[in-house]
Amino acid sequence: MATATFEPTVDRAALVEFLVRIGDNALVLGHRVSEWCGRGPALEEDIALANTALDLIGQTQLWLGLAGEVEGKGRLADDLAYLRDGFEFRNILLVERPNGDFGKTLMRQFLFDAWHYLLLKALKGSSDRRIAEIAEKAFKEVSYHLDRSRDLIIRLGDGTAESHRRMQDALDDLWPFTGEMFVGDAADVALAQAGVIPEPQSLKPGWDEIVSDALADATLARPADGYMHKGGRRGVHTEHLGYLLAEMQFLQRAYPGATW
Repeated sequence: MATATFEPTVDRAALVEFLVRIGDNALVLGHRVSEWCGRGPALEEDIALANTALDLIGQTQLWLGLAGEVEGKGRLADDLAYLRDGFEFRNILLVERPNGDFGKTLMRQFLFDAWHYLLLKALKGSSDRRIAEIAEKAFKEVSYHLDRSRDLIIRLGDGTAESHRRMQDALDDLWPFTGEMFVGDAADVALAQAGVIPEPQSLKPGWDEIVSDALADATLARPADGYMHKGGRRGVHTEHLGYLLAEMQFLQRAYPGATW
């Protein structure tokens, strides 16, 4: 396999780290959402959730595929997805949170979609052509994801007393994990300076606006920012991820190299 070319001013390790992070976010959330297949509260929602999961897994293939090329060690997207241990995953904690009820799944999706939409919008202008091209494709899918999740949390939040309570409980439970999306490190700084990615904290004002407007329409109370989780996953193997990987990676682990 030919090693991918990249700008000499861009640190290869930092670029691989970013690509793995964004790929892992899509992979883990895609797998979480896929757990609803055949279990949705209505046929239309079941199909919509399955399509969202497929979109995310498709994006995973692109991001992790590029990560493998840039890394130059011969690893493909499938190798990165199925043959890494938990401590090597770089997804944010939000996406691996358990599905809970339908309302909690939707709230997790909305909080992530609002950030994902803004990130991809910025990445369309990346100085790295390959990243810009992937972002252009993924942005169209994620724009739909955000429209859908926003509409549903408003309808449920401003619905019955029971649906409102469930959506507020979901928001309160998930909110502490949103702060991680806006925390950068040395890899982010290096790539942002090269124009490859936006600075993570630069996405916060836009996210605040999208989320606050939707929560107001949903008659949901926004938790205080001071309650936000500020740590990063960065290789922390949580119990939730451990169970998820055991299911997701079982076939490749049990039958290494199997094809069908």
